[in-house]
Amino acid sequence: MTPQTVGFRIGDAVEVTSNDEGFMGSYYEATVVGQLTGDVYIVEYKNLVTDDFSAPLRENVPLAQIRLQPPQVQSTFFNMYQVVDAFDNDGWWVGQITGEYRNRYYVYFEHFGEETLYHRDNIRIHQDWVQQSWVSNETRIQPLF
Repeated sequence: MTPQTVGFRIGDAVEVTSNDEGFMGSYYEATVVGQLTGDVYIVEYKNLVTDDFSAPLRENVPLAQIRLQPPQVQSTFFNMYQVVDAFDNDGWWVGQITGEYRNRYYVYFEHFGEETLYHRDNIRIHQDWVQQSWVSNETRIQPLF
């Protein structure tokens, strides 16, 4: 999908971030299903459901909290201190590689001061959404902490 200069279209695969305490640094996969105004969209989450578990959760989300889903970048290993996203609790969380054990990597999450072990299949290279385009940050080797 090519970068867009103005907003999103219905059907776009996106990720939504939250500014709520306890969710900083996380992104949740969703699809744009509607638009309320020029800068507020209705999204339907891939992994989040309604309180009664009967349907996927839908929310009204401001444009500033939405980005296209990043392109997949294949990686068979990660470097120490590389910034990555780890899939946990139904979303992608930004962290940094701090160790390796077989096919698993320790990821440190600065927002929480915690380190967790993940299988490499649940980790992806972190990319930044800058001016409606993806910027790869594969080789950062400076510790966040």
